[in-house]
Amino acid sequence: MGVGIRAAGPGDRELVVRLLDEAFQDDPVSGWVFPGEEYRRTTHQRLMAAFTDIVLADGRIDITEDGTACALWLPVPAGDRTDEAEQGGNGEEDDETDEAVRLREAVDPANARVEEIARLMAEAHPAGRAHEYLWMIGVTPGRQGEGLGSALIEHVLRRCDHAGLPAYLEASSARSTKLYERLGFAFTGSTLDLPDGGPRMWPMWREPRSREAARPRSS
Repeated sequence: MGVGIRAAGPGDRELVVRLLDEAFQDDPVSGWVFPGEEYRRTTHQRLMAAFTDIVLADGRIDITEDGTACALWLPVPAGDRTDEAEQGGNGEEDDETDEAVRLREAVDPANARVEEIARLMAEAHPAGRAHEYLWMIGVTPGRQGEGLGSALIEHVLRRCDHAGLPAYLEASSARSTKLYERLGFAFTGSTLDLPDGGPRMWPMWREPRSREAARPRSS
């Protein structure tokens, strides 16, 4: 039986925030940003709310019809930091720094790691080609392992293939890289290692598949 998926709207905000908060409580990156179970339990939701607001404004959130899983996607336009650097400008870097600062101030002003994770992920993000960015995907703990995440990702990857768009994400565990590899993503070759003994992230890129390549071959 297929998984029903719909686009989330402003009225789904609290549902999405709660779902992400529950799904990422035990995530290694969330644990690094908000060390300590009690601290994470009371503060982590603010970061999930900030991410949800950004994507509701500028991207797309897909959610299963039963409200147990969601995926946050942002369209990234073509651009090249190298070109800007050659022209002597650093406006994009300044913008990224400002956004990271604003995120920290909105979420947890005394927590430098909120700003640091935003800055490090922005610096590692590939520039040049337009692509779809899978910022986050969350499945409620009781429903993980049922294929809901794969269904949500494939829902957008079909559109990527049709439009000829690549896709990008950062895997937060070695285990999750296996799922993304099955969906056509490949490790970019350079991990993102968070400082102070923090966890490792795996940036992954997926080239669009042509209809011929995606179609099963007959024997």
